[in-house]
Amino acid sequence: MDRSQELYANGDQNLEANLIDHDESVPQTTNYTRWLRLSIYVFLVLTCQPIATILGRLYYENGGKSTYVVTLLQLIGFPVLILFRFFSQIRQPKSIDTDFRQSPSFTTLVKVYMCTGLLVSAYAYLSAIGLLFLPVSTFSLILASQLAFTAFFSYFLNSQKFTPFIVNSLFLLTVSSALLVVNTESENTTNVSRAKYVIGFICTIGASAGIGLVLSLIQLLFREVFRKHTSSAVMDLAIYQSLVASCVVLIGLFASGEWKTLPSEMRNYKLGKVSYVLTLASAAISWQVYTVGLVGLIFESSSVFSNSITAVGLPIVPVVAVIVFHDKMDASKIFSIILAIWGFLSFVYQHYLDEKKIKTCSTNPVEEDTQT
Repeated sequence: MDRSQELYANGDQNLEANLIDHDESVPQTTNYTRWLRLSIYVFLVLTCQPIATILGRLYYENGGKSTYVVTLLQLIGFPVLILFRFFSQIRQPKSIDTDFRQSPSFTTLVKVYMCTGLLVSAYAYLSAIGLLFLPVSTFSLILASQLAFTAFFSYFLNSQKFTPFIVNSLFLLTVSSALLVVNTESENTTNVSRAKYVIGFICTIGASAGIGLVLSLIQLLFREVFRKHTSSAVMDLAIYQSLVASCVVLIGLFASGEWKTLPSEMRNYKLGKVSYVLTLASAAISWQVYTVGLVGLIFESSSVFSNSITAVGLPIVPVVAVIVFHDKMDASKIFSIILAIWGFLSFVYQHYLDEKKIKTCSTNPVEEDTQT
């Protein structure tokens, strides 16, 4: 643990060493079940994220108008995480905790959950506005810039090094998003004015920046506040920040008066009342299953890997949107997808090099001890 913290302080941002304490004594032959779980979590992330995004747009397309409802769908299903935490604790064998560092106080935990919950509610609301005013394909491509924002905020909060691969990723993801703001064809696909299109673009960029800020902040919190990098601490943070964010959005829903329009919205929904309920319920479930997959990837690998898999799923949405909503896939969007994928690969490759470097550094002391 001390060795991984030393490497962390030197700027090698491998969250696998900080969030999960792996048992290195387990033989390689027993890792098949871990890879199976890893594959399941990847599948959940890659399928549920596009489904949830498409269902959110489907709600808007058929008469839904409440941005607070779409925001709440991303958060309100957090009780699923409680069940996941319960069963994951049963599955994992109890280990003897040899780390006697003081745990954060109740007041500190409340502050952490409140701050992160407010940030989560803010970027969830911004993403709901972006999804309202933008074609779902454009929305998802802009949201892929979260990788660039994660690297940007990690530079200030976690001493992230700006290597050539990270700089290349930042540049490509920025250009990829910039291409979409000048895409005038997108106005016709959503029947919104140019002004609303720009508002949607700005809000989506804000949501992407919020995601990057929260991920970098959580990385800082686990190093400076929580200190004990256990699966239960990660899960507790996900649950309580979702609880706080849900309460904030519910307050906004009732304070804005949008809740009064929901009955008439259900009656006038183009696909019918049953479809209205099914759309909202399916979106809420999809978001939480996606969250389960995301947290599962953190357990089994690292938050860097989970964030990367999230970025992989984003280019899937434009392809589905062309089929479902008949979004126009013009040259600028195709080029934007190519740049986004290129930027993603550059980002992942840099963290692969970081992880390889940490593994090499962690095995060298062992080899030296055996030689002596």
